[in-house]
Amino acid sequence: MSAPTSETIFCYHCRIHHPKAEMRLLVTKTGKRWRCLKSIEATKQGKAAREAYGRQMTETNKAEARSKARLLNAHQ
Repeated sequence: MSAPTSETIFCYHCRIHHPKAEMRLLVTKTGKRWRCLKSIEATKQGKAAREAYGRQMTETNKAEARSKARLLNAHQ
């Protein structure tokens, strides 16, 4: 996962910072949001590919949350 810098932008879909070149600004119902090209391409594929991408992102997010929880618990 990329750390936030002035050269990265947060993707609202996969919740990771990506280099600006890999991002596109999309207009949604709630306003303009940045989304990475990988997540945009994943939505253009079939349902099985979209679901596989979603499962992968869920596992990544869960692993990150567990890691942060361990760090917080270690400092208490």
